[in-house]
Amino acid sequence: MTASFHVEHATRASRICTAAFAAALVLLVAAPAWGGRDDLRLLSEIYAYVALASLWNLLAGYAGLVSVGQQAYVGLGGYVLFASTIEAGVHPLLAVPIAGVVPAVVALPVAGLLFRLRGHYFAIGTWVVAEVFRLIASQISALGGGSGISLPAAIVTEMASSRQMREFLIYWVALALVVIVLAAIVLLLRSRYGLALTAIRDNELAARSNGVDVTRTKLVVYVLTAFGTAMVGALIFLQKLRISPDTAFSVNDWTAFVIFITVIGGIGRVEGPIIGTPSCFSSYGRRLPISAAFICSCWAPSPSR
Repeated sequence: MTASFHVEHATRASRICTAAFAAALVLLVAAPAWGGRDDLRLLSEIYAYVALASLWNLLAGYAGLVSVGQQAYVGLGGYVLFASTIEAGVHPLLAVPIAGVVPAVVALPVAGLLFRLRGHYFAIGTWVVAEVFRLIASQISALGGGSGISLPAAIVTEMASSRQMREFLIYWVALALVVIVLAAIVLLLRSRYGLALTAIRDNELAARSNGVDVTRTKLVVYVLTAFGTAMVGALIFLQKLRISPDTAFSVNDWTAFVIFITVIGGIGRVEGPIIGTPSCFSSYGRRLPISAAFICSCWAPSPSR
């Protein structure tokens, strides 16, 4: 008697979720038609934090690389955007992917140094690297030194002639960026690297003994995370139109708050940052203070393994 097997690539629940996600995406794409200026700015900020939290979740929740220095790549991405637009004359929107490539290249030697550290020493090392980047940025006089610099009006108007259209463009780019980040993470986790990351997350020693190249896998994740984080950082400061070392490399804004978002939503789960980000924004569209986020994180459920 021959047993028959039926392989399903999607269930009824997954089809319903996919349809709901597509409908929500269409609604968000059309946000400029039904939302005001404040609504678009709030949504853009939420998209940025969802992307940052998802990238940190990939780094810490799956690869086990708990970093408290991701502000290094947020700030570096912002400064590369300002440098490429002001000094090299690159179009602001084209400078966003460039602002991801340069930090990704910088992440290679940085990873060579940080991967020599383990546990809390690695976390401290990432924070030290971010502080080094901040000090270097404060010494670059062409980009305003310690006081920072604003994007010239000629470069701002290069995106679009009207202020309203510029806000629409930045909103759509922010939405596209968060969708790309989430899709890339899902595809990565469904690949052989995703299986390796799951094995490393569950038991690094067992993964290594079963032939997983732990160092190479972590390096790939670290560089990809730096690339995505820097692009998000570039978009954040393109919207702000001004950058300074203290704001670009702020540990509270770009790392501590992101960690709380991930912990609240559920670390080690793709949907965690999506759930955690709206929970950390008040009804007035402002981010909760770090102390309030910490209290919320104490009540967050433990992620399932």
